[in-house]
Amino acid sequence: MSLPPGLLYLAHQLPRLLALPLGVYCITLVAERLLDVVVPSWLAAALCLSSGPIVLTVLVQYRDWKHRREAAAQGAVMAPNLPGWIGGLQILFTETADMYPGEGLVAMTEKLGTTVNARFMFQNRIVTTEPENIKAMLATEFATFEKGPIFRNSVAPLLGSGVFASDGDMWKFHRQMTRPFFNRDRISDFDLFDLHSANAIAQVRTRLREGYAVDFQDMVSRFTMDTATSFLFGKNVHSLEQGLPYPYNAGLRSSAPQPELSTPTDFATCFQQAQMTLSLRSRLGANWPLQELFAVTDKLQPPLKVVREFLQPILRDAVANKKMREGVEEEEDKSNNADRHVKEGETMLEHLVNYTDDQTILRDEILNITLAGRDTTASLLTFTVYKLAEHPQILAKAREEILRVVGSTGRPTFEHLRDMKYLRAVLNETLRLFPPVPFNERTATQPTIFRPSKSTGGPPIYIPAGTRCIYSVMVSHRRKDLWGPDALEFDPERWFDERLHKYLIPDPFIFLPFNAGPRICLGQQFAYHEASFFLVRLLQAFSTISLDLNAQPAFARPPTSWQVDDQSGWKASEKVRPRSHFTLFIHGGLWVKMEEAQSGDDV
Repeated sequence: MSLPPGLLYLAHQLPRLLALPLGVYCITLVAERLLDVVVPSWLAAALCLSSGPIVLTVLVQYRDWKHRREAAAQGAVMAPNLPGWIGGLQILFTETADMYPGEGLVAMTEKLGTTVNARFMFQNRIVTTEPENIKAMLATEFATFEKGPIFRNSVAPLLGSGVFASDGDMWKFHRQMTRPFFNRDRISDFDLFDLHSANAIAQVRTRLREGYAVDFQDMVSRFTMDTATSFLFGKNVHSLEQGLPYPYNAGLRSSAPQPELSTPTDFATCFQQAQMTLSLRSRLGANWPLQELFAVTDKLQPPLKVVREFLQPILRDAVANKKMREGVEEEEDKSNNADRHVKEGETMLEHLVNYTDDQTILRDEILNITLAGRDTTASLLTFTVYKLAEHPQILAKAREEILRVVGSTGRPTFEHLRDMKYLRAVLNETLRLFPPVPFNERTATQPTIFRPSKSTGGPPIYIPAGTRCIYSVMVSHRRKDLWGPDALEFDPERWFDERLHKYLIPDPFIFLPFNAGPRICLGQQFAYHEASFFLVRLLQAFSTISLDLNAQPAFARPPTSWQVDDQSGWKASEKVRPRSHFTLFIHGGLWVKMEEAQSGDDV
């Protein structure tokens, strides 16, 4: 049985922690024996115990002085430090389940500015919501920033060395290999969207006709899972066929026996659990085991085991099919595969097995693309339906456009989606308030400068080499100085009226749901098309959507404290509980009821 990470961390750190006190103790012994100096036992103990903190303080103070000197030499300053406990240890205790994603960042930036130093364990950690700084990290100074070793190491158990967890030549390799699968011809294959959306909507109809609410988030996560696995790996995992869950208040039905492990449902659940654990670890950096110091086991291992066991037969079949095609002939020389082109109709997995039969490498890339192809689109659709349920007049207008352009039964085409401007505005407004990836990070590979903000001013900020820089598009998307006094309101009209020309067009980097620069999301058009197609089919089938708050589990409802303590202005009006791992989701699901559309409901 493996030891919990907290104990392993202490075991690795123990030699370093004890080396200095032992050295001091040896010096006292030498002083007594060779110099005939009597060192009282209390003094020896005090010197041993204080040696570590004293040396650490000296080193930290010297490093800070050195950085301030380097900053001054370039006419810059260091980012203001977030006040807190010694070493920033308050971070271990202030991140609670009741917090709204990003609210802590709003509080600190309102007091100290849009770029601050949230130091943890004496390591600088820059946090910014400033579009100019985000632009530098993602685009104008792209070569100066990378994902960084702390992020890579923290997500490696799940994502390995895939495209989202790698830097340098490895990232370029994965990026170049993936790009052909997101050209226009491939993402316009709406047959898969139609097949899986029809299955999903049929299951929704069945559950609603039984008189129960539907967990839209669960359903749409299965839809995007089946679509992603079919499109990318040629292996529909049929997660929709597992059946939708009943609400907790459905009595005996909600406690019906669940399928055995390693089903698609368990894969999706465990994939999310693993993301939640790794997301927190990446935020805490290399010292994350401190938060799991008293854990009995490594809580990542059980969900990771289910994820790997589920993927194993998919990988095994892909390699076996390749060998069957080759027969008994010797495998082609893989060294010549670097410039190969993707064949017509070839899936990503079929493409990858031409590079390697190593199932670990294949698994890493599959999980990376699954994270992008499933979780982000599911998040977008979930929060879009949440806001449509809250704003029936916006839903009615979006549905009117759908019926006018596509009709009540017609299948949407690429041209249809291009013509539905209001539907795109609804999606963009959802992406603004609820970006699927609300937080991200980079690490500076060399010293650099964050230039003064155009909106808030102030001196340039010096970023030493090796500094982690965390940025939040969720917070910048909600800033009133960037989006206007109504920034917290859900209003798709802002994408057509004078607000578009006043705020977004002069500074496109205030809206970054898909990142920007060389690492911009390759699948953003795929996400737009998939989400739009599904919403068309959904609103063809149903005329109204409403939240069923009684079906929401008690543990997942917004805490009462949100009503009385809402300094950010984000929480008081929420009817669900947003949470975040690598992507944004609704805790406990989005439980809704819908009214079926009447036949011949064209306009």
